[in-house]
Amino acid sequence: MFEPRIRDPFMQAAIDEAKQGLAEGGIPIGSVLVIGDRIVGRGHNRRVQNGSAILHAEMDAIENAGRLKASDYRHAVLYSTLSPCDMCSGTALLYRIPRIVVGENRTFRGPEDLLRSRGIVVEVLDDLECVRLMEEFIRARPDLWNEDIGE
Repeated sequence: MFEPRIRDPFMQAAIDEAKQGLAEGGIPIGSVLVIGDRIVGRGHNRRVQNGSAILHAEMDAIENAGRLKASDYRHAVLYSTLSPCDMCSGTALLYRIPRIVVGENRTFRGPEDLLRSRGIVVEVLDDLECVRLMEEFIRARPDLWNEDIGE
């Protein structure tokens, strides 16, 4: 008998953020920063909504976590519905976030090998809802997607 896969509640929170971003007219990418068993920051891509050049979901989640001690980041996990880009990966490297959980990397693959080479554990879930959100968005708004990834 088929049993539905139970989704990690932190990835579900990131997906909820992605859906909120889409509902606001933005790009459906969501992220949460987790320390222990608690979400300390959540965010979604707000480049369109805020007219921002850099407010990707991961940056928004880290910003919304507020000012943390360096030691806090060493115990954090960054969840993102999409493989983090160079900018967001650089932020994870800067703060030495030891683990990143990625919803999917089919539609976009950031520098995961670089992250791994620097000691960050990168876990790719290949979540079909994350894939669907991005595929539908890229089909509907290729112009906005290309702008977001710098093309």
